[in-house]
Amino acid sequence: MAKDSRIEWTHHTFNPWWGCTKVSPGCKNCYAEAWARRVGQDLWGARAPRRELSDGYWKQPLAWNAAAGHMGERARVFCASMADVFEDRRDLDDKRERLWSLIAQTPHLDWLLLTKRPQNVARLAPYGSQWPDNVWLGTTAENQRWLDRRMLELANLQAKVLFLSCEPLLGALDFTRWIEDARRGDRRLVHWVIAGGESGPRARPPHPDWFTSIKDQCLAAGIRFHFKQWGNWRPVAPDELNGYASKIMFLSNGEKITVANLGKKKAGRVLGGVTWDQFPATA
Repeated sequence: MAKDSRIEWTHHTFNPWWGCTKVSPGCKNCYAEAWARRVGQDLWGARAPRRELSDGYWKQPLAWNAAAGHMGERARVFCASMADVFEDRRDLDDKRERLWSLIAQTPHLDWLLLTKRPQNVARLAPYGSQWPDNVWLGTTAENQRWLDRRMLELANLQAKVLFLSCEPLLGALDFTRWIEDARRGDRRLVHWVIAGGESGPRARPPHPDWFTSIKDQCLAAGIRFHFKQWGNWRPVAPDELNGYASKIMFLSNGEKITVANLGKKKAGRVLGGVTWDQFPATA
Protein backbone atom coordinates (compact mmCIF):
# COMPACT_ATOMS: atom_id res chain seq x y z
CA MET A 1 0.00 0.00 0.00
CA ALA A 2 1.35 3.44 -0.96
CA LYS A 3 2.17 5.69 1.98
CA ASP A 4 2.14 9.48 1.82
CA SER A 5 2.37 10.24 5.55
CA ARG A 6 5.61 10.36 7.52
CA ILE A 7 3.75 9.27 10.66
CA GLU A 8 4.87 5.71 11.29
CA TRP A 9 1.48 4.19 12.15
CA THR A 10 -0.64 5.48 9.28
CA HIS A 11 -0.65 5.42 5.48
CA HIS A 12 -2.38 8.77 4.96
CA THR A 13 -3.22 11.89 6.96
CA PHE A 14 -6.41 13.88 6.43
CA ASN A 15 -7.48 17.11 8.11
CA PRO A 16 -11.10 18.31 7.87
CA TRP A 17 -9.77 21.66 9.13
CA TRP A 18 -6.69 23.16 10.79
CA GLY A 19 -6.59 24.65 14.27
CA CYS A 20 -7.30 23.71 17.88
CA THR A 21 -7.14 24.83 21.53
CA LYS A 22 -4.64 23.40 24.00
CA VAL A 23 -6.20 21.36 26.79
CA SER A 24 -3.49 19.38 28.67
CA PRO A 25 0.30 19.11 29.24
CA GLY A 26 0.86 17.11 26.07
CA CYS A 27 -0.25 20.17 24.09
CA LYS A 28 2.50 22.43 25.45
CA ASN A 29 4.89 22.08 22.51
CA CYS A 30 2.23 21.28 19.89
CA TYR A 31 3.89 20.46 16.58
CA ALA A 32 0.69 21.28 14.67
CA GLU A 33 0.53 24.80 16.08
CA ALA A 34 4.21 25.31 15.27
CA TRP A 35 3.66 24.07 11.71
CA ALA A 36 0.64 26.34 11.22
CA ARG A 37 2.60 29.38 12.42
CA ARG A 38 5.47 28.41 10.13
CA VAL A 39 3.15 28.78 7.14
CA GLY A 40 1.63 32.03 8.44
CA GLN A 41 -1.56 30.68 10.04
CA ASP A 42 -2.67 31.83 13.53
CA LEU A 43 -5.24 29.10 14.31
CA TRP A 44 -4.76 28.13 17.96
CA GLY A 45 -7.04 29.19 20.79
CA ALA A 46 -10.76 29.31 21.48
CA ARG A 47 -11.25 32.60 19.62
CA ALA A 48 -8.99 31.86 16.66
CA PRO A 49 -10.51 30.88 13.32
CA ARG A 50 -10.14 27.41 11.85
CA ARG A 51 -8.64 26.95 8.41
CA GLU A 52 -10.85 25.29 5.80
CA LEU A 53 -9.42 23.00 3.14
CA SER A 54 -10.28 22.98 -0.56
CA ASP A 55 -12.77 20.73 -2.33
CA GLY A 56 -9.81 19.17 -4.15
CA TYR A 57 -8.25 18.23 -0.83
CA TRP A 58 -11.50 16.56 0.28
CA LYS A 59 -11.42 14.37 -2.83
CA GLN A 60 -8.08 12.76 -1.90
CA PRO A 61 -9.56 10.05 0.37
CA LEU A 62 -11.81 8.95 -2.52
CA ALA A 63 -8.67 8.26 -4.56
CA TRP A 64 -7.01 6.46 -1.62
CA ASN A 65 -10.13 4.33 -1.22
CA ALA A 66 -10.17 3.41 -4.91
CA ALA A 67 -6.48 2.45 -4.78
CA ALA A 68 -6.97 0.34 -1.65
CA GLY A 69 -9.94 -1.43 -3.21
CA HIS A 70 -7.97 -2.11 -6.39
CA MET A 71 -5.07 -3.56 -4.38
CA GLY A 72 -7.35 -5.63 -2.17
CA GLU A 73 -5.78 -4.03 0.89
CA ARG A 74 -6.88 -1.63 3.60
CA ALA A 75 -5.26 1.74 4.22
CA ARG A 76 -5.17 3.65 7.50
CA VAL A 77 -6.05 7.35 7.57
CA PHE A 78 -5.08 9.47 10.58
CA CYS A 79 -7.74 12.14 11.08
CA ALA A 80 -6.72 14.80 12.14
CA SER A 81 -3.08 15.71 12.68
CA MET A 82 -3.70 19.47 12.59
CA ALA A 83 -6.95 19.60 14.57
CA ASP A 84 -9.30 17.67 16.87
CA VAL A 85 -12.41 16.24 15.23
CA PHE A 86 -14.29 16.50 18.53
CA GLU A 87 -13.51 20.12 19.40
CA ASP A 88 -16.91 21.43 20.50
CA ARG A 89 -17.50 24.42 18.21
CA ARG A 90 -20.66 24.98 16.22
CA ASP A 91 -18.75 26.49 13.29
CA LEU A 92 -17.20 23.04 12.77
CA ASP A 93 -20.46 21.08 12.63
CA ASP A 94 -20.80 21.32 8.85
CA LYS A 95 -17.26 20.01 8.36
CA ARG A 96 -17.97 17.13 10.74
CA GLU A 97 -21.06 16.23 8.75
CA ARG A 98 -18.98 16.26 5.60
CA LEU A 99 -16.43 14.00 7.30
CA TRP A 100 -19.07 11.43 8.35
CA SER A 101 -20.28 11.31 4.75
CA LEU A 102 -16.71 10.87 3.46
CA ILE A 103 -16.09 8.01 5.90
CA ALA A 104 -19.23 6.27 4.61
CA GLN A 105 -17.99 6.66 1.02
CA THR A 106 -14.60 5.08 1.74
CA PRO A 107 -15.13 1.54 3.08
CA HIS A 108 -11.59 0.43 2.13
CA LEU A 109 -10.06 3.01 4.49
CA ASP A 110 -9.74 2.62 8.25
CA TRP A 111 -10.25 6.09 9.74
CA LEU A 112 -8.23 6.69 12.91
CA LEU A 113 -9.96 9.45 14.89
CA LEU A 114 -7.60 10.57 17.67
CA THR A 115 -8.96 13.09 20.17
CA LYS A 116 -8.04 14.74 23.45
CA ARG A 117 -11.75 15.29 24.03
CA PRO A 118 -13.39 11.85 24.32
CA GLN A 119 -16.07 13.37 26.56
CA ASN A 120 -17.51 15.03 23.44
CA VAL A 121 -17.57 11.96 21.19
CA ALA A 122 -21.00 10.53 22.07
CA ARG A 123 -22.59 13.93 21.49
CA LEU A 124 -20.77 14.95 18.31
CA ALA A 125 -20.41 11.61 16.48
CA PRO A 126 -23.56 10.34 14.71
CA TYR A 127 -23.02 6.66 15.46
CA GLY A 128 -24.48 5.94 18.89
CA SER A 129 -23.94 2.23 19.56
CA GLN A 130 -23.57 1.33 15.85
CA TRP A 131 -20.14 2.49 14.77
CA PRO A 132 -18.92 1.74 11.22
CA ASP A 133 -16.38 -1.04 10.91
CA ASN A 134 -13.87 1.37 9.36
CA VAL A 135 -13.64 3.83 12.27
CA TRP A 136 -11.00 3.41 14.99
CA LEU A 137 -11.35 5.76 17.95
CA GLY A 138 -8.41 6.84 20.09
CA THR A 139 -7.46 9.29 22.79
CA THR A 140 -4.19 10.75 24.03
CA ALA A 141 -2.76 9.71 27.41
CA GLU A 142 0.43 11.57 28.24
CA ASN A 143 0.46 10.78 31.98
CA GLN A 144 -1.58 8.86 34.55
CA ARG A 145 -3.96 11.70 35.31
CA TRP A 146 -5.00 12.06 31.70
CA LEU A 147 -5.04 8.31 31.09
CA ASP A 148 -7.56 7.83 33.89
CA ARG A 149 -9.65 10.85 32.95
CA ARG A 150 -9.89 10.04 29.26
CA MET A 151 -10.22 6.27 29.60
CA LEU A 152 -13.37 6.84 31.68
CA GLU A 153 -14.92 8.20 28.49
CA LEU A 154 -13.21 6.11 25.82
CA ALA A 155 -13.86 2.73 27.46
CA ASN A 156 -17.63 3.27 27.24
CA LEU A 157 -17.72 4.08 23.52
CA GLN A 158 -18.59 1.46 20.91
CA ALA A 159 -16.14 2.04 18.07
CA LYS A 160 -14.89 -1.27 16.66
CA VAL A 161 -11.27 -0.48 17.57
CA LEU A 162 -10.23 1.63 20.57
CA PHE A 163 -6.67 2.87 20.96
CA LEU A 164 -4.39 5.08 23.04
CA SER A 165 -1.69 7.44 21.84
CA CYS A 166 0.81 7.82 24.68
CA GLU A 167 2.77 10.56 22.94
CA PRO A 168 4.39 12.73 24.01
CA LEU A 169 4.78 10.45 27.02
CA LEU A 170 5.33 12.62 30.11
CA GLY A 171 4.99 10.10 32.93
CA ALA A 172 4.68 6.46 33.89
CA LEU A 173 1.37 4.75 33.06
CA ASP A 174 -0.33 1.95 34.98
CA PHE A 175 -3.11 0.17 33.05
CA THR A 176 -4.03 -2.19 35.91
CA ARG A 177 -7.36 -0.54 36.71
CA TRP A 178 -8.53 -0.65 33.11
CA ILE A 179 -7.34 -4.19 32.47
CA GLU A 180 -9.13 -5.44 35.60
CA ASP A 181 -12.33 -3.56 34.69
CA ALA A 182 -12.27 -5.18 31.26
CA ARG A 183 -11.76 -8.65 32.72
CA ARG A 184 -14.84 -8.13 34.93
CA GLY A 185 -16.81 -6.91 31.93
CA ASP A 186 -17.32 -3.45 33.44
CA ARG A 187 -15.68 -1.55 30.60
CA ARG A 188 -13.97 -2.15 27.29
CA LEU A 189 -10.21 -2.34 26.99
CA VAL A 190 -8.23 -0.67 24.23
CA HIS A 191 -7.04 -2.87 21.38
CA TRP A 192 -3.89 -0.90 20.58
CA VAL A 193 -1.37 1.41 22.28
CA ILE A 194 1.00 3.76 20.48
CA ALA A 195 3.86 5.16 22.59
CA GLY A 196 6.45 7.78 21.80
CA GLY A 197 8.62 10.53 23.17
CA GLU A 198 8.50 14.21 22.31
CA SER A 199 10.47 15.70 19.44
CA GLY A 200 11.29 19.29 18.56
CA PRO A 201 13.52 22.02 20.00
CA ARG A 202 11.83 22.02 23.44
CA ALA A 203 11.33 18.24 23.76
CA ARG A 204 10.92 16.95 27.30
CA PRO A 205 13.00 13.79 27.97
CA PRO A 206 10.99 10.66 28.84
CA HIS A 207 12.26 8.01 31.22
CA PRO A 208 13.11 4.76 29.38
CA ASP A 209 11.32 2.72 32.07
CA TRP A 210 8.03 4.34 31.05
CA PHE A 211 8.16 2.80 27.58
CA THR A 212 9.33 -0.60 28.77
CA SER A 213 6.51 -0.75 31.33
CA ILE A 214 3.86 0.14 28.75
CA LYS A 215 5.21 -2.49 26.37
CA ASP A 216 5.25 -5.18 29.07
CA GLN A 217 1.72 -4.35 30.26
CA CYS A 218 0.40 -4.45 26.69
CA LEU A 219 1.99 -7.80 25.86
CA ALA A 220 0.69 -9.35 29.10
CA ALA A 221 -2.86 -8.11 28.45
CA GLY A 222 -3.00 -8.98 24.75
CA ILE A 223 -2.97 -5.32 23.65
CA ARG A 224 -1.10 -4.59 20.43
CA PHE A 225 1.88 -2.28 20.99
CA HIS A 226 3.49 0.21 18.61
CA PHE A 227 6.61 2.14 19.58
CA LYS A 228 6.53 5.20 17.36
CA GLN A 229 9.73 6.93 18.41
CA TRP A 230 12.08 7.88 21.20
CA GLY A 231 11.61 11.50 20.20
CA ASN A 232 14.66 13.69 20.63
CA TRP A 233 15.98 11.85 23.71
CA ARG A 234 17.14 8.25 24.09
CA PRO A 235 19.64 6.26 26.19
CA VAL A 236 23.20 6.42 24.89
CA ALA A 237 26.55 4.80 25.50
CA PRO A 238 29.36 7.12 26.64
CA ASP A 239 30.97 7.10 23.18
CA GLU A 240 27.71 8.38 21.62
CA LEU A 241 27.55 11.65 23.59
CA ASN A 242 29.71 13.69 21.21
CA GLY A 243 28.66 17.00 22.75
CA TYR A 244 24.89 16.34 22.77
CA ALA A 245 22.92 17.70 25.73
CA SER A 246 22.46 14.87 28.21
CA LYS A 247 20.87 13.87 31.52
CA ILE A 248 21.56 11.12 34.05
CA MET A 249 18.66 8.84 34.98
CA PHE A 250 18.28 5.74 37.13
CA LEU A 251 16.36 2.70 35.92
CA SER A 252 13.99 0.75 38.16
CA ASN A 253 16.75 -1.82 38.75
CA GLY A 254 19.06 0.89 40.10
CA GLU A 255 21.26 1.06 37.00
CA LYS A 256 22.49 4.55 36.10
CA ILE A 257 22.10 5.53 32.46
CA THR A 258 22.62 8.60 30.31
CA VAL A 259 20.00 9.93 27.91
CA ALA A 260 20.97 12.45 25.25
CA ASN A 261 19.15 14.89 22.97
CA LEU A 262 20.16 13.33 19.65
CA GLY A 263 17.24 14.58 17.57
CA LYS A 264 14.34 12.44 16.37
CA LYS A 265 16.02 10.82 13.36
CA LYS A 266 19.19 9.74 15.17
CA ALA A 267 17.30 8.63 18.30
CA GLY A 268 15.22 6.25 16.18
CA ARG A 269 12.47 3.90 17.32
CA VAL A 270 14.12 0.70 18.53
CA LEU A 271 13.07 -0.31 22.06
CA GLY A 272 14.93 -3.14 23.77
CA GLY A 273 16.50 -4.20 20.48
CA VAL A 274 13.11 -4.51 18.73
CA THR A 275 11.15 -2.29 16.34
CA TRP A 276 7.62 -2.60 17.72
CA ASP A 277 5.25 -2.30 14.77
CA GLN A 278 2.18 -4.10 16.05
CA PHE A 279 -1.29 -3.14 14.81
CA PRO A 280 -4.77 -4.27 15.83
CA ALA A 281 -6.56 -6.75 13.62
CA THR A 282 -8.56 -4.87 10.98
CA ALA A 283 -12.15 -4.56 12.14
